[in-house]
Amino acid sequence: IAGFVFTVVIGTLLHFTYEWSGNNALVGAFSAVNESVWEHLKLLSVPMLLFGVAEYFVYGRKKDNFVPVRLLSILLGMALTVTVFYTYSGIIGHHVPIVDILIFFVAAFVSYRYSYKMLQTDRYSSKLSQGFAVLGVILLVACIIIFTFAPPQIGLFRDPNSGAFGAAVL
Repeated sequence: IAGFVFTVVIGTLLHFTYEWSGNNALVGAFSAVNESVWEHLKLLSVPMLLFGVAEYFVYGRKKDNFVPVRLLSILLGMALTVTVFYTYSGIIGHHVPIVDILIFFVAAFVSYRYSYKMLQTDRYSSKLSQGFAVLGVILLVACIIIFTFAPPQIGLFRDPNSGAFGAAVL
């Protein structure tokens, strides 16, 4: 419950922090820099990563599957967000901001629910799973930062309002 609340509060704030910072590149690396779907995925993934670090030091070190489960829960939330957003907006021909916000809340809830359930098991406890998960977290953080400033030129990264890709700080 605490992780869910942290994620929705911090994620909501991250929607505005780049603008509030005067378009600071360091802030932009972890905040939404435009209205693209990719930038909105940061609103879920960054708080979940931050909360996961705190959780790791509180109890996660005692769970061999903590890092793999946390990574999978973040990826699940991101995949759910993309799938539901493009499905509903494709069907009706446009997006609805209140629905987008609800998707964010649902994705955060599903992610934490999955994490809670999986941490009750020993799935993904092997050293191999742990190693791949650490690599996956590093890759996810690298993608979050790199794609902010040098995104692929595909729809996921396009700001629907301006047509721009990524942050305009470089």
